[in-house]
This record gives sequence, structure tokens and C-alpha cells, in this order.
Amino acid sequence: MSTPAVSHLPSYGEDVRVVVPAPGIGAGNWAGAASAVLVDGVFWLTWRVRRPLTDGRGVSVVVGRSDDGEHFEPVTEVHRETFGAESFERPVLVPVGELGWRLYLSCATPGSKHWWVDSLTAPTVQDLPAGHRQVVLAGDAHVGVKDPVITVDPRSAAGGWRLWLCCHPLDDPGHEDRMTTRYLTSDDGLDWTDRGEVLAGRTGEWDARGARVTTVIGHDPLSVLYDGRRDAESNWFETTGVATWDGERLVPDARVGPIASPYGDGAFRYASAVHLPDGRVRYYVEAARDDGAHDLVTFVR
Repeated sequence: MSTPAVSHLPSYGEDVRVVVPAPGIGAGNWAGAASAVLVDGVFWLTWRVRRPLTDGRGVSVVVGRSDDGEHFEPVTEVHRETFGAESFERPVLVPVGELGWRLYLSCATPGSKHWWVDSLTAPTVQDLPAGHRQVVLAGDAHVGVKDPVITVDPRSAAGGWRLWLCCHPLDDPGHEDRMTTRYLTSDDGLDWTDRGEVLAGRTGEWDARGARVTTVIGHDPLSVLYDGRRDAESNWFETTGVATWDGERLVPDARVGPIASPYGDGAFRYASAVHLPDGRVRYYVEAARDDGAHDLVTFVR
């Protein structure tokens, strides 16, 4: 088992640039939970806009485009009311060949701790708000599901869709913030087969309360970034580590992490990696700032 070169791993440095500032000042105002993809030289970034609990939580998902990876022009926006959701968390934008584009959305069931994953498919990014809607992963009374990480291998005859899913157990009231990651596969990105749990928190470690895969950074062997937290009080303030596939599970690398912001609550979460043609990696991360708000930032390693 090997870890990607340290020079390719994310870190909070002087080169960090704010891509989307928090929607307000203070705790609970967050721009982030983003995912990014590079298609034909264009960066596509999708993120959720989140306000404090008293002001509506995750209110919308925005999709933007950029030629340089730093300066994004908003292209379209989806509002939670369209889905009857109480809040949004991480979205994912995926090109789907002749069908155009698909936007996956993490939706909170009103009045509960339950989450589900929904989708919109349309010929263009601009058309997504009016696109074909389909529930992808419903969860159930025992588990809420959200924050998918999705990759597609176009060389695979079977479709090559892979998904890492954040799962929250709902059977113990007051402890629904705990999280694990499960691995799923699909031929079309809509009908998924669950292959089992692949990552969980470690007792006594910085990720004891839970572990959520956030992005794939290597394939030989499979290496991912994940975020986690030590306790319930650290909910929303996750920091980042590295895990590598050992043939059966993703194993956290004790030599790396937790990677944190030097500001505010230290949150450094929802990392998304875009592999550049020159071999470098551009990261997008939701990172804490001094006033308790979280900005969506980017940097290259």
C-alpha cells in the first residue's frame, strides 16, 4: 500500500484563492461542499450555498464554468424547494454522453435526520433545473444517504460507474451525525448495486465519529481523500485525511492528516480533486476562515 506523493496532497498555503466566498459573516454561512470536473478544457464546479440553521441551512446548488479554474461564471442554480427538501449538501455534476449532463443532489427530508440522493438530467447545464428528475438513492428508515463521490470509466464495457456514499445511521436518536462510507457500482449512474462498507471512523483517532470519502486522488492502488471528526461537537468542522485500498477496505494513512484550515474552527472538508493535463492536481475545498464562515477555495499541488 502506498500514499500519493506529499507534493500532490492538499494543504492550506499562501497560494489558496477564494473561488466562492461565504454568503455572509459568521458561523453557519458556508460556500462549499463542492465537486468539480474538467471537460474539454473547461472547469465545471458545483457547490451548495448554506446559511445558519435559523436562516434556512442549504438553500441552493449553483453550477459555474471557468477557463482557468479560479474565476467562475454561474451558469445555473437549483433551489431546494423544487425537491421539497429542507436543505442541500454536496452536489455532483457528471457528463453523461448523448444524454448531456446529470446533477446529483443531496437532499434533507423535512422534519427528520434523513437524507436522500436525487438527480436531474438535461442536454445542457443550463437546462438542468427543468431536466428529468429521478431519485437515485432513497435511503430508508434506518439510514440517511448523501454526499456522493462519483467516477465514470468510459473504457469499461459495463459502464464503469463507481460511487462512494456517505451513510448516517438513524436508529440511535441524537447520534445521527455519525457517518461511514459505502461503495456502489452501476451501469448507468441511476441503478446502483451496494458493494458494502469500505471506510469507517477509528476509535480514539481524529476521525472517531465518522469518515466520509470526498474525492479520488489515485487509482493504482485506489487512493482517496476523506474527511472526519473526533466527536459530535465537531460536526460541520471536519478535517481531511488520506486512505488507500488494501484489497478489502480503504485504510487511513496514519502519517497524513488531519489536514486543517489555520483559521476559525479549522474546517477543511469536502475536498474535490481535478487532475490537470500537466500532472498536477487542482483542489477545491470548503475551508474555515477567522469569523467562523467557510469559503470555497482552490489551489494547485
